[in-house]
Amino acid sequence: MEVIRLDNVSLWRRTQEEFSYDLKKTLLSVFEGKYRQPAKKLVLDKINLVVEKGEKIGIIGANGSGKSTLLKIISGILKPTTGSVRVRGQIAPLIELGAGFDAEISVSDNILLYGVLLGFSRAEMRERTRSILDFAELEDYAFIPVKALSSGMVARLGFAIATDIQPDILILDEVLSVGDESFKNKCKQRIDSFWQGETTVLVVSHSMEFVRKSCKQVIWLDKGTIKFSGYASEGVDYYLNSVN
Repeated sequence: MEVIRLDNVSLWRRTQEEFSYDLKKTLLSVFEGKYRQPAKKLVLDKINLVVEKGEKIGIIGANGSGKSTLLKIISGILKPTTGSVRVRGQIAPLIELGAGFDAEISVSDNILLYGVLLGFSRAEMRERTRSILDFAELEDYAFIPVKALSSGMVARLGFAIATDIQPDILILDEVLSVGDESFKNKCKQRIDSFWQGETTVLVVSHSMEFVRKSCKQVIWLDKGTIKFSGYASEGVDYYLNSVN
């Protein structure tokens, strides 16, 4: 069964120049007759993609090739400039761990908030709170504001929530570097459980060994376009030959 479909998806994004172009500079440049429309960059170019239920797909490519952007499009964090995106089922994106937390409220309240944003009821998230705190090793911080946590603690909390809820689609972006070695092993064991089930998994990784061993299919992105889509072993070899 088809769970993800992208049809002719393109995304233009503002460059860093445009983000840093403040109002004062803009007005001054207009007054002096020097104003130029800041450039935009084509990040994804006419992406067509179909993902079937239960597939485990690795996404590879050089930095800046559009891998994380593709995951954000699928997750609904970004909207495409052109084209359409269709997703069937509950999706848990582990892209920027901790993104979406409210720093001013407690860890427990953030668990409820995060879960509701992912489409779960407050009652269900209350039932899951204890197991989430236990996995994240944050039992003593349940009523502490998130702003008092270290970045590592916040990342652990994000991982614990997104993987506790057993989503239909799990999206991973280089998240296995969270925490110390003991916690990394816990993360790996939990992610391994998704590989054994029917959860659809899309994972961005720079570890070709991981992709080759863990994924059946691979998508190679190059400058915002799909350069290869097919069997993981073939795609990894093709990619490594190109970079070497």
